[in-house]
Amino acid sequence: MTQTSSAGRMPEIRVPGMLTLGGLIAGLVAGVLLKGSPVLPPLLDIAGPLGTFWLKALKMTILPLVAGLMFTGIVETAAAANAGAMAKRTLGLIVGVLAASAILGGVLMPAFLALFPPPAIAMPHAAAAPDAPLPGFGDFLGSLVPSNVFTAAADDAMLPVIVFIALFATATTRLAEEPRRHLALLFEGLTGAMIVVIGWVLKVAPLGVFALGLSLAASSGLAAIGALVHYILLVASLGAVFLLGAYPLAVLAGRKRLGAFTRAVLPAQVVAISTQSSLASLPAMLASCRRLEVRNTTSEFVLPLAVTLFRSTGPAMNMGVAIYAAHLAGHTLTPMAIAAGVLVAFVTTFGTVSLPGTLSFIASTGPIAAAMGVPLWPLGILVAVEMLPDIMRTVGNVTMDVAVSSAVDAGVDNEE
Repeated sequence: MTQTSSAGRMPEIRVPGMLTLGGLIAGLVAGVLLKGSPVLPPLLDIAGPLGTFWLKALKMTILPLVAGLMFTGIVETAAAANAGAMAKRTLGLIVGVLAASAILGGVLMPAFLALFPPPAIAMPHAAAAPDAPLPGFGDFLGSLVPSNVFTAAADDAMLPVIVFIALFATATTRLAEEPRRHLALLFEGLTGAMIVVIGWVLKVAPLGVFALGLSLAASSGLAAIGALVHYILLVASLGAVFLLGAYPLAVLAGRKRLGAFTRAVLPAQVVAISTQSSLASLPAMLASCRRLEVRNTTSEFVLPLAVTLFRSTGPAMNMGVAIYAAHLAGHTLTPMAIAAGVLVAFVTTFGTVSLPGTLSFIASTGPIAAAMGVPLWPLGILVAVEMLPDIMRTVGNVTMDVAVSSAVDAGVDNEE
């Protein structure tokens, strides 16, 4: 879902999405066709280290990128909250929907996997995890606060690092204007530089995912393709939950007739499908609000704010990605691990809305997987097919944005 930052200061990065998908398909086809061939082992000797190298390059960008994005997102959210009563009402609704999205993602994806088991595949990087006692609630609370944030970062303990960044960003909103502005510029520069670096890494994504796809197909054959199709359907289903949830929100909270809302939002949904961009869909969303007789003062305030800060499908679908990655890696998730993922999915969603879909995928799902203890290498394969579930992300977000505008406008009526 391609978007630009609200400030318009982020560098423009072109991600080779179709080439990346093509690289994955080529790797999978080559692995299936060459399975059992004497040519395959020498190719795997090259593909294995190449895929590992690309994954490490991808992983090194996650923490600094998330730090910059989270800081900027939290500061911008706090600034928006000070804009007046309508802003507070809008942000309250946005925060509530995002929290529900994170929780439902953590609940529904394991249920989907239980109801619709994926094809059994042998993942080339999977390794048996050593037996360890299950962490309890006390362990979970203790993991939230780092005794040393730098040590936690070095140990890939993403959850306490994210909690620290969130507290740090919130604390800066209490500072005087000048030091707050200097810190904002520092983190804005950090974010911009890391976006450039990750853009460089993703330019060679077709080669990296070809290597990973070749290794995967060589070990699992056609089942690997079936697992990816299964993944796309399940993750898209999580987005569909919030796409459908926008309709009762518009009817119950926005006091719109179901048929009227359905007809009004359809043109914006068509634009969302064709562009995969909430920002590009903004004019169509404004037109949808006019058809619904939402006040111009409401829609012209709520929709730009929603495009900047709000992705209703994000936490749910990102949780789905991380949980599916755990399944691919053979990693068993405890309830406390899922709770950690839910918390990170909710917090980090405020910092990734300004990124193109592939960059957003890495910045959003990487911290969640790390917080849950899930190996990150499955994300290197799943990123190649992100453009397909990304359609559902954008349509769901656009539909929910219009529903939220209706609900906020109805709140204005109640106050009057």
